[in-house]
Order: sequence, then structure tokens, then C-alpha cells
Amino acid sequence: MNPAALEAMLARGQDNALLRFTLGQLYLQAGEAARAIEHLQRAVEQDAQYSAAWKLLGRARHAAGDAAAAVSAFEHGIAIARDKGDLQAMKEMQVFCKRARRDADAAPGH
Repeated sequence: MNPAALEAMLARGQDNALLRFTLGQLYLQAGEAARAIEHLQRAVEQDAQYSAAWKLLGRARHAAGDAAAAVSAFEHGIAIARDKGDLQAMKEMQVFCKRARRDADAAPGH
């Protein structure tokens, strides 16, 4: 899928959490973590219960080198997934969170 087509939808005023999630996913796959974060942050602002968006936001933040922010996103996502009964997403985020926490603890000045 082409991010430009989805960006055009945004420009026309079609803005929702799924569109933002998809853009974030595409940008993350393309190695553009900063752009992914921008869209994923908007996705969770639009739908705070979107556990998949929290998971991807954490992965994007980790990919961007901000392990502490990744931990925060994963922790939010884990709580939401637990409340929704989405155990698979919860388990995945727990694994990602553990890695991000390890990286955050190894960061200079920590």
C-alpha cells in the first residue's frame, strides 16, 4: 500500500485511528520511525483503547532510539490489552517492553 494515497485521505479530512495506524505501520516498515511515531501517537489519541496502535507506537519509539518512551507506550498498551482480554497482544508487548527496558537501563546517564 502506498502511504501517499493515505496521506491524501488525511489531507481531505478523512482522519481516524485506523488510517493513522496504517500510516504508522507503513512508515515503520519503510524505516521512517519518526513519521511512524507521529501517526501512531495520533491513533492512540483518537482511540486510547487501540492496543495494536500502542504496541506499534512502542516499537516505533524503540526503533527511533527512545527506549524509555517505548517502555511507556508498551506499559499503556499492556494495561489496555489486559483490560480488553487481548492476551496475545499483552504477551507480545510484555516481551517488547522487557527488551526496551533493558535498552533504557543500558542508556548513558541511566
